[in-house]
Amino acid sequence: MPSFSQQKLDTLLASGQPVFVNMTAAWCITCLVNERTALSTGAVQEVFGSKRITYLKGDWTNRNPEITRLLEKYGRSGVPLYLLYAGGAEPAVLPQILTEGTVLAALESVPASP
Repeated sequence: MPSFSQQKLDTLLASGQPVFVNMTAAWCITCLVNERTALSTGAVQEVFGSKRITYLKGDWTNRNPEITRLLEKYGRSGVPLYLLYAGGAEPAVLPQILTEGTVLAALESVPASP
C-alpha cells in the first residue's frame, strides 16, 4: 500500500486515477477500529481492486507537516480523515466513524474500471 505524499496524490489525480486517502495515526483508536471493521473487509478490498482505486495511507503518528496541511484544508485538527477522489475536482469526505456499508456506498460513486 503506497504511503501518502501530496506529490503522489497530485500525480494520480492528474492521470484520472480514483484515489482513497486514509489519514491515520498509530495512537488513533478510531482509526484502528475503522481500518479493521470497514476498510480491511473482503467486500471493500474487492471494490478497491475491481475499480482500480489507489489506496494512499498517511501516517500522522509523528505529525507530518504535509498531512497537517491536508487535514487543515478539510477543517480537521486531527485524524481520522478519509477522502475519496472519484474523478471530480473535489473529493468526498467520509465520516470519521466508518462502517463497511458507508465505505461501499461511497465507492459506488467511482466509475467502473475499463
